[in-house]
Amino acid sequence: MNIPEQVAGETTGGSITPPARIARASVRPVQTLDLLTQREMASLANADASLHELFRRCALAILNTDGYVDDARKVYEAYADFDVRVIPEPRGLKLELFNAPGEAFVDGKMIEGIRHHLFSALRDIVYTEHKLAEQQTFDLISSEGITDAVFRILRNANVVRSNVQPRLVVCWGGHSISRTEYDYSKTVGYSLGLRGFDICTGCGPGAMKGPMKGAAIAHAKQLNRDTRYVGLSEPGIIAAESPNAIVSELVIMPDIEKRLEAFVRVAHGILVFPGGVGTAEEIMFLLGIKMHPDNAHIELPLIFTGPAESAAYFAQIDAFLRDCLGEEVAKHYTIINGDAAAVARSMKASIKAVRRQRIEQNESFSYSWTMHIPKELQQPFLPSHENMAALSLHRDQPSHQLVAELRRAFSGIVAGNVKDFGVRAVETHGPYQLHGSGEVVAGLSGLLEGFVRDGRMKIDPSTYRPCFEVASSS
Repeated sequence: MNIPEQVAGETTGGSITPPARIARASVRPVQTLDLLTQREMASLANADASLHELFRRCALAILNTDGYVDDARKVYEAYADFDVRVIPEPRGLKLELFNAPGEAFVDGKMIEGIRHHLFSALRDIVYTEHKLAEQQTFDLISSEGITDAVFRILRNANVVRSNVQPRLVVCWGGHSISRTEYDYSKTVGYSLGLRGFDICTGCGPGAMKGPMKGAAIAHAKQLNRDTRYVGLSEPGIIAAESPNAIVSELVIMPDIEKRLEAFVRVAHGILVFPGGVGTAEEIMFLLGIKMHPDNAHIELPLIFTGPAESAAYFAQIDAFLRDCLGEEVAKHYTIINGDAAAVARSMKASIKAVRRQRIEQNESFSYSWTMHIPKELQQPFLPSHENMAALSLHRDQPSHQLVAELRRAFSGIVAGNVKDFGVRAVETHGPYQLHGSGEVVAGLSGLLEGFVRDGRMKIDPSTYRPCFEVASSS
């Protein structure tokens, strides 16, 4: 790697830039994209402008891992002159970086975990686009084709393997949580790690980092070196939230729907910690699957958990779900508050049942093929003002359809709060309009108001303006 040059930081317009930037550096992959043909490297180097900009933003977020600021727009402004170029060479490609965050380097060398994440992003965003999308070997129309595409992306990243045992616990939860909730998520991760479980999260901060950190300590105590810390993201999210430094296997799925499908198909059990609208979206996606009649035979444990101090959070979630979807929804999840060891013991017992079922059904341990995911949950949702206003949030429809509509509503609210394109759309056109009736409207409005009141959004409460308005339908 070239010895990078440092550029001193500066302060302009009230925003603070980092104390040092790397003017120029080059870096090569290790065990990722290390064997490419000349044609493949040329395609990476000549990616179109939109694909290059997407990779540039994701690369900047990765290089800002554990950086001085976690506000995506401030990072973009501070590093407006950051750029990355793919350089083909006879012995393999390299990346050239310009004006990169200094925190990604130590004594002139890029931190190894960040280098691995950087080339994982290149693999998933550019290489997968070229090999699978441009060559039209993905069927993204049929439900079966989408499931196959998700598998192939995960296989390309070496996440699905033939020699794994059922021990991967997916952990969902908010990036903006209290210190008490973060410490509890670490304790749960520790309890899981002591029992040999690996962790998969959305790879960001907060409840996505805590379980990994706790599990890492437990794995070290148990002298367990065969460990996995899987992070699943998508371009819009990773560009707004840097992956945490504990992630050892980073995969960037093409969109939020394929990311969610990847979570549930690789999971052997799922834990949900306190969170905000993104966590609510994930819950809706999973319940839409678990409540579908075709999945009545599928074992996939779901536990809601938080510290005792956060019991009111899950009481609110539970009440919302029962009001919207009926009392039968409660049989699909368990709530355990304030007892990390009980969570781990419950998960261990449930995953034994998952293992037995997979063996009986001759199902893969690494990827659940037999789980049915309704097509309405697989199709990408563009949270435009028109599409958000067209959502039908009422109980006079099958539960799985209402769950799909609620999932889309939460997806749009995530975009309006976190993703750059959504934030800009709300600034330009005003808040999204959501239409519904009865218990659904009241429950949704109350739940979202609670998220704002309790600070469960990564936004300064003093300057926050809701990105949505709820309007009752006649």
